[in-house]
Amino acid sequence: MEKVAFIINPFSAKKNYQPFLNELKNKVQNPLYYISESIVGTDEFIQQHLIDVDIFVAIGGDGTISTVAKNLINTQKVLAIFPAGSGNGFSNETQFSKNLDELLNKLKSKKSRKIDTFTVNGKLSINVSGTGFDGKVVKEFEKTTRGFKNYIKVSLKTFFNYKPIKLKFFDENYRQYNGKYLMVNIANTRQFGNNAYIAPMASKSDGLVDMVLVKKFPLTYSPLFAFRMFTKKLKEDDYITYLPVSEIEFKVNTKNWHLDGEFNKIKSPIHVKVQPSSLNILI
Repeated sequence: MEKVAFIINPFSAKKNYQPFLNELKNKVQNPLYYISESIVGTDEFIQQHLIDVDIFVAIGGDGTISTVAKNLINTQKVLAIFPAGSGNGFSNETQFSKNLDELLNKLKSKKSRKIDTFTVNGKLSINVSGTGFDGKVVKEFEKTTRGFKNYIKVSLKTFFNYKPIKLKFFDENYRQYNGKYLMVNIANTRQFGNNAYIAPMASKSDGLVDMVLVKKFPLTYSPLFAFRMFTKKLKEDDYITYLPVSEIEFKVNTKNWHLDGEFNKIKSPIHVKVQPSSLNILI
């Protein structure tokens, strides 16, 4: 594993990264690893090893993966993943499991392929980003100890009090979709995480993202929405619209966004742009 580096987010997986590190040391002789103290520290570590390392393994959730990935965009370096987050949406979509032996076998084979990424006002996203209801949920979720149960609790509490956001497109071809929405998602892959498929037809290698517009729906629709989302059967109806785009500009009357599950303040106007085949990922 001379040309592989492992980057560990010590705050993921309920701060219990030691079992992974112990197993790694037992199975790999003198592994090169870095326990991240900050995003800046991660960036510096990657830049220091960009010449001598071919594959960078992110150990964490989607936010950690995105932090590592932004240093590898449009290079020949390869991203690999050991999922250790609360949702693990991107690792689910790229077939990485919590089995270290499987990961080590992939690292030995060194097979990779290019996938798309996208930016929101220049900020990288690799999985699903959004504003509106889910942006607010992520903001409140970060105040908790995380975990799927807390995510559901925060989601339910937020749903009853949340007022829809206003969306306005700049392109006349999309102005028929101007209006009020519960949430607006930009999906490079199919799921948020925890197998919640917000965009079941999305592809990470078609040069497009699915813009998902969700109108606020009555409480009676919630069970059907949830059932469809967790069974990959969400589809266009009176409350959901899918717009496949490669680039789009619009305004929303909120600054609350999440990028790959991490809360961000982003001011309108919003410019979304796909970066085709910009990231090498281990397969």
